[in-house]
Amino acid sequence: MAKPAVVVVGADKGGVGKTTVSRTLLDYFSANNVPTRAFDTESPRGTLKRFHPDITEIVDMTTTSDQMKIFDTLNATSPSVTVIDVRAGLLSPALASLRDIGFLDAAKAGQITFAVFHILGPSIASLDEIAETAGFMTGAKYFLVKNFINDTQFFQWDQATYNSYFHRIKDATELTIPKLNEMAYEQVEVSSVPFLKFVANKGINDEAANYSFVLRGYVRHWLANVWSEFDRIRLTDIVGSKSATRSEK
Repeated sequence: MAKPAVVVVGADKGGVGKTTVSRTLLDYFSANNVPTRAFDTESPRGTLKRFHPDITEIVDMTTTSDQMKIFDTLNATSPSVTVIDVRAGLLSPALASLRDIGFLDAAKAGQITFAVFHILGPSIASLDEIAETAGFMTGAKYFLVKNFINDTQFFQWDQATYNSYFHRIKDATELTIPKLNEMAYEQVEVSSVPFLKFVANKGINDEAANYSFVLRGYVRHWLANVWSEFDRIRLTDIVGSKSATRSEK
């Protein structure tokens, strides 16, 4: 049986585009034929569930019963990858819970593949988040994600300060999510479909749609750039799907 992989996407600050990143990950795994399930912790109503309803379940990660729903089923379900979109403000508490239940020890022992995509905000508070998160990262693949989807400017006033925080975490890797044309982003939001379906001009139930050719082009180009970042870090290798081949859906 393949070793289960858990990918946590989160930030202690809201409004940094973490769910957008989760959506690109789900599309990427889908295109690479990696079986994936997702948990949306924005209980009771989550954004990720709206875009990927077939594979996403809404949970309250602060409750023991929902923690069991996620982690007691890692070896019992067919999807090899579990993506957890952590509600804003819950990243550090969520990691503390993973420590308390022994999940981090299991990851350190090599029983589970664990990756964290930490979505950074533009302020010094995000740097403090890095320092706080560092203590939980032993045994994890840790990615610091600069998400430019909202025209964010990252620490350009003091790169040295940023570097001093960044280098506190051994083997941390930086990722960049480029900006998407505003009108294209808004159109995908209105359509309530994954980026991949929008590009393919498909509706929620795979029916033919009539999205703008121009806006689909913007999304296609942007998604290709995002996926090139995932290719660069060999994400399919990390989650144990080395043989996966990308398909166009």
